[in-house]
Amino acid sequence: MTHADVDATRTAYDDMAELYTEFARDNLAVKPFDRAMLGAFAELLRANGSGPVADIGCGPGRIAAHLESLGVPAFGMDLSPRMIELARNEFPGMRFEVGSMEELAIEDGALAGLVAWYSIIHLPPERVPHVLNEFYRVLRSGGHALLGFQAADAADTVLAFDHKVTPAYRWSPDRLAELAREAGFTVIARMVCAPNPDERFDQAYLMVAKPADPVG
Repeated sequence: MTHADVDATRTAYDDMAELYTEFARDNLAVKPFDRAMLGAFAELLRANGSGPVADIGCGPGRIAAHLESLGVPAFGMDLSPRMIELARNEFPGMRFEVGSMEELAIEDGALAGLVAWYSIIHLPPERVPHVLNEFYRVLRSGGHALLGFQAADAADTVLAFDHKVTPAYRWSPDRLAELAREAGFTVIARMVCAPNPDERFDQAYLMVAKPADPVG
């Protein structure tokens, strides 16, 4: 099923792909908390035997490339064909493909890890539980997922906001953690950081794991 908002999001990111790529290119260099969460995520994956990791909503590929630099075999997926084209040009040795987080073309249990870095923000809240179920499906036993998003101010709330690409929503970490648990995940860590001078809202990170199968 195709939703009109998905088509609008794809078109918007196609149109701004070059501008966004330049804006985001060195963004991690001034984001120590982003690097900290991605570093912890990579360390957990390496300790768990590593394996393929998907960056869902990868844009121009910077997060997937950063994970590769940390020793994690990553690939990227994005709605926007133009973003994927730019990612392939920027990181020619890596795999990037067009795809939707709502219909992941990935086999059950195929991934050691999954990142959704400020990509679930464009999903209407009522469709987020399905996407979390998809994330759970494609992760292997003991696999980890890391979500980045703009935080809502009050507990247990979801708020629409005026992003350059609409629709866009800020999530309460409590509410998103609750939905993750309902999908079967265990919450490993969460962090909320005050905004940088060029940001309007608190930034949030939620790390979850698919429970490991019992031994024996």
